[in-house]
Amino acid sequence: MTESTPSIHTPVLLHEVVEGLGTPRVYLDGTLGGAGHMLAIAQHAKGKLTVIGLDRDPAAIKRARALLEGKAEQVILEHTDFRNLDLALDAHSIKEVDAILLDLGISSDELDASGKGFSFLRDEPLFMTMGNPTEQTFTAKDIVNTWEEETIADVIFGYGEERYARRIARNIVNYRAKKLIETTFELGEIIKMSVPGMYRHGKIHPATRTFQALRIAVNDELGALKSGLSKGYERLASGGRMAVISFHSLEDRIVKDFNKARVAEGATITTKKPITASPEERAVNPRSRSAKLRILVKP
Repeated sequence: MTESTPSIHTPVLLHEVVEGLGTPRVYLDGTLGGAGHMLAIAQHAKGKLTVIGLDRDPAAIKRARALLEGKAEQVILEHTDFRNLDLALDAHSIKEVDAILLDLGISSDELDASGKGFSFLRDEPLFMTMGNPTEQTFTAKDIVNTWEEETIADVIFGYGEERYARRIARNIVNYRAKKLIETTFELGEIIKMSVPGMYRHGKIHPATRTFQALRIAVNDELGALKSGLSKGYERLASGGRMAVISFHSLEDRIVKDFNKARVAEGATITTKKPITASPEERAVNPRSRSAKLRILVKP
């Protein structure tokens, strides 16, 4: 996808996020993506707010800048990971914000049109980096071609909860002894060879969990989440709200535990059970089916 190409990402749980965050004066979106959530919140506030958007993809920042022009009193967009949100706020002398959103799903722009190897449905280089792969020193290709078999298996099992992690890791190492694994299709075929026939024809593609695990490892997603939650909560104003949309159990567990610890300190949770997508939304946007929204309010 080029910088001028419109976003193809459909924001998940859009109505629920707008309702849950209310009408903030200062709003931080730590995962800007296609800027769908930010635009909706700006429209809900009738432009009477400051918006701060962060993203690891510089192309997303440039697309959002055009989309958000004139939609808020102040628009601040920074090319950075949300784990650095404190630095981004400091750079603009912003001490606190009224609302924060972290949408932890990989955007359709990255998945379908980035050419970075996030999807096993397209034959692409094995990068899996959220930012520009030419600027990254570490990619999924490095993991599958250089890491020890046991470490690869631990990553696939730990981050992907893949029951056949040992078999997959063994076949990755056997394959790379003959040639480097360079593309998504190569890796996908190795994974297919590693699992039973019944598993290959299940509802979930057999490569789903392994690709998820590699992406999480390459981008240190769980480490970024823990850091982002802590820093975000610290910069919330009293009464401020932090909304997090997670897409798999590892993320959701981290968010749930973080929120529980804050409740012990006086915070409140507006979502006793996580909010999930309606049947109507799941029908229109299948990627919303695993989304879980939790909202925390600072005392």
